[in-house]
Amino acid sequence: MQKHADIVKQMTREQKAALCDGKDFWNLKGVEALGLSEIMVCDGPHGLRKHDSERRKLIPGGSVPAVCFPPACTSACSWEPHLLREMGEALGDACLSEGVSVLLGPGVNMKRSPLCGRNFEYFSEDPLLAGELAAAFTQGVQSKGVGTSLKHFAANNQETRRMTVSAVVDERALREIYLSAFERVVKKSKPWTVMNAYNRLNGTHCSENKDLQTDILRGEWGFDGLVVSDWGAVNDRVAGIKAGNDLEMPSSGGENTKRILDALNSGELDESELDICVGSIVDLILKSQESMKDSFFADKDEQHKLARKIAGRSMVLLKNDGAILPISKNKRLAVIGEMAVYPRFQGAGSSLINPTKVDCAVDCLLDEGYDLKYYRGYNKNKDKVDTALMFEAVTGACSADVVIIFAGLTEGYESEGFDRRHMRMPRSHDELIKAVASVNKNIVVVLAGGAPVSMPWIDDVKGVLNSGLGGQAGAGAVADIICGRVNPSGKLAETYPICGNCAPCKNFFPGGDATVEYRESVYIGYRYYERAGKKVRFPFGFGLSYTTFQYSGLTLNKTSMNDTDILELSFFVKNTGSAAGAETAQIYVADKESTIHRPVKELAAFMKVDLQPGETKKITISLDKRAFAFYNVKISDWHVESGDFEICVGSSAADIHLCATVNVKSSLPEAEIPDYRASAPLYYTADVKNLPAAQFEAVLGHKLPPSQKENARLDFTSNIEDAKDTKWGGRVNRAVIYVSRAANKGERGGMAETLALQTPIRNFVSMSGGLFSKKMADGFIKFLSDDEPAKGVGMVAAGVPRLVKNLGGLLKKI
Repeated sequence: MQKHADIVKQMTREQKAALCDGKDFWNLKGVEALGLSEIMVCDGPHGLRKHDSERRKLIPGGSVPAVCFPPACTSACSWEPHLLREMGEALGDACLSEGVSVLLGPGVNMKRSPLCGRNFEYFSEDPLLAGELAAAFTQGVQSKGVGTSLKHFAANNQETRRMTVSAVVDERALREIYLSAFERVVKKSKPWTVMNAYNRLNGTHCSENKDLQTDILRGEWGFDGLVVSDWGAVNDRVAGIKAGNDLEMPSSGGENTKRILDALNSGELDESELDICVGSIVDLILKSQESMKDSFFADKDEQHKLARKIAGRSMVLLKNDGAILPISKNKRLAVIGEMAVYPRFQGAGSSLINPTKVDCAVDCLLDEGYDLKYYRGYNKNKDKVDTALMFEAVTGACSADVVIIFAGLTEGYESEGFDRRHMRMPRSHDELIKAVASVNKNIVVVLAGGAPVSMPWIDDVKGVLNSGLGGQAGAGAVADIICGRVNPSGKLAETYPICGNCAPCKNFFPGGDATVEYRESVYIGYRYYERAGKKVRFPFGFGLSYTTFQYSGLTLNKTSMNDTDILELSFFVKNTGSAAGAETAQIYVADKESTIHRPVKELAAFMKVDLQPGETKKITISLDKRAFAFYNVKISDWHVESGDFEICVGSSAADIHLCATVNVKSSLPEAEIPDYRASAPLYYTADVKNLPAAQFEAVLGHKLPPSQKENARLDFTSNIEDAKDTKWGGRVNRAVIYVSRAANKGERGGMAETLALQTPIRNFVSMSGGLFSKKMADGFIKFLSDDEPAKGVGMVAAGVPRLVKNLGGLLKKI
């Protein structure tokens, strides 16, 4: 439906087309004559990353100082929506203080594999948990009159070839796993914008996918905001407009404005289709203008305190043998590991925040009054063991009462732009822990990182605190937990497998150069490990405390119900220990017998409660139809199969304390239910790691497309890596690899290398603000493909003078 028709009808075709293309990298165009101002959008999601051309002396990259809150990988482990709302409110204030209208976040992509390089920016492997937390975050930001951008829509669950790969996902998995969190946020919180993903979904670019952007998002879910492309995600601008993609970012430098006008003139695009997009942009600008203030003060010191509180409520105590934590202040400490001085507190890429300050664990522990000695232990920039540093640390550990080792994933191990190759930490970290354990058994490992790691030393240490990526105040939160001021209450928002090869998608991640096949279907995370009966290092929802809790008295308000009814359940949680603490009660629902394959149980609700020693609280939860339903592709809707369901209450997916059964009657008892026991039997035991193609095709409903590119001819969507087998393309590939590895100290597969090799040629145009023209791109393709390479070089060279002339202006804008 078109919005603001009264304003849109006053605009010329040229104004409409121009409005659908960003002004530059971070700003939308306005129409001053119609009272429409330019507005700014900026990266988040766990801090404000505003680039300011007037203050480029600031680092990194000219980004203004802002409070870096714990990224989603950590804050998700709080299981506390109200904390995410508080974070959102603080970020809304930060945006108002800098004149920013839309914060680009939150991200609710699923953690399909623990090896996805960008998992640190996402919440969970479970869509309900991710959706609830992201909805609260969105409400917090938007309560301040600042918009959010829910991303990346959809099935963007890897970094490898993320701009071109097609995710092949069956409809049921898409609805139950990969779209569900988006749906929850849209319905509960009404985000101002949704950002579509780079990848293709079942063959269609997300920016051109009408099913996603129009039929599902707007038609089924009632979204009434704006759909914006991810930066450089536009493939065919006219097709995108017809499919419901309102705004292209960043500016195409006029290339796609001209393309839109040509399509209008030729009849390829109807002006009414364009008007719908323009109306959404006008609506966003008008909403933004209402809340923008000439001056607004955001208290960064108070936000730092909030960041420390959130980090402390989110860190997960994974092991605490002999109650080694908390540590009394009369103990002599050896603090080992360079991360204790130079913490890793955020991930790399578009979410990189320029923090206002950064807490250091050594300083924070000294401030607490601990008697400690610090030993570097390793060089954080190298994998190789430094024997001198290790020897010094081991020697120091001999005389300590307790050793605290700070270790984890360094910047080169996970980032936007590339995926991890394994779950190991740097060798220098693993070897250090083993060496110290040979002389002192009283070891606490404080892990940093945005994703699970293998722990070959787990039996050699007494304590493990997963600090995740704690934000700029994370080290202070670690000190709070070590001294006992804060009782850890975080619960894992994802399963920690024993190793990367344990994941259900191991053989189908990151896929081929054309497609990635989601053969595991609905079986990701705990849904797989439980049904397949596989052991894990730590289960979903797991986390220890300095106190103990007891569950009792589960009651249901009915034992038989229709699927249109609401089930109300109640139970009690008691703090049976001597310390105040917080416990997250998790409610799972299990279909005891089903025609279609289903996980053993699925998270249906959760609630975190704070309890004083000896205190008991009653928890009451309501469950509706969706808690019992699966997505039935036969009727294209959510469906409950009549039968008995078990309501399970626990402290993790593996620790269930209370159970009760309810019989649910379907409102559609005659609906056909897919039965794959003959055509795809392995799904019923979740034996999916080596699932035959034929069984996936049975669930998918069609033959699999080729996983490798069959057409060797290069085009606008090709990347440099696609040209590796041609004469000149091979030389360019080798040059890119050489330069990027030299800059990355010899390491392969870093962010710069992956982006350079896997960015499609179309982005040379779309991300250059028009400086690299379509004609230059055509010339580059000719050169790479050995198709008249001399002519191709000439086409590129012809555009260089214009590029050089305007390059300075472009750099200032970004």
